[in-house]
Amino acid sequence: MKSNILVVDDEPVARQSLTDILKLEGYTVSSAPNGQAAVEHIRTHTVDLLIVDLKMPGMDGLDVVQVVNQISPETEVILLTAYGSTETAIQALRLRIHDYLLKPASPVQILASVKKGLSRRTTKFSHAAVSLDTESGQDVFTLKDGTTVDIARRQIKHKSRVEHLTPAEGRLLRVLMENEGRVFSHRELVLLVQGYDTTQREAPEILRPLVSRLRHKLENFPSLSSQVVSVRGTGYLYESDS
Repeated sequence: MKSNILVVDDEPVARQSLTDILKLEGYTVSSAPNGQAAVEHIRTHTVDLLIVDLKMPGMDGLDVVQVVNQISPETEVILLTAYGSTETAIQALRLRIHDYLLKPASPVQILASVKKGLSRRTTKFSHAAVSLDTESGQDVFTLKDGTTVDIARRQIKHKSRVEHLTPAEGRLLRVLMENEGRVFSHRELVLLVQGYDTTQREAPEILRPLVSRLRHKLENFPSLSSQVVSVRGTGYLYESDS
């Protein structure tokens, strides 16, 4: 399967040049002229790797990365900038950016960074898959009122109402529903859902926005609306409506 890459740069020539280089390597490439357009694209499309310019009008590159880390934390990020500084590099590292390249970066540099970023993403998902024991994974859950949760398609359906899930939301719901009644710690869920280890202190902050978005979607389905339960100071569990 071709990897999906999003290029974000307010300079049309730079944006097109980078897009062309990546397409010639066989990647599926989309582009956005500004930060807001990039965020909207990632809300509705799967993006494996994001290449974003630092200095842009409106939302700059670091602003974009902060939002992307919330809505699509599985997306790897390469930050491009003509204005290198120690401060910016430190901010980039804090935001878990995969790489930080000074413009103009050569095609060889960019392609090497892209390859490494996609490889890192694949490794994270492999580790998460092993932890999830996917051989016994269940793709479709059917509840008593007829609501279906299709993890493979990442959608919840009841009669005419359909709600779509992001990849991370789908993984979180699968983990919880397959292990009904089991309390998962924040740290366990970050590892299982996002594919990387973190500290017990950081884990709740990473999970909170993801759980909030998932719960907001579940509110539209009575049999799911209050089933993802917080266990104070520990983590989360799934309780059936029976």
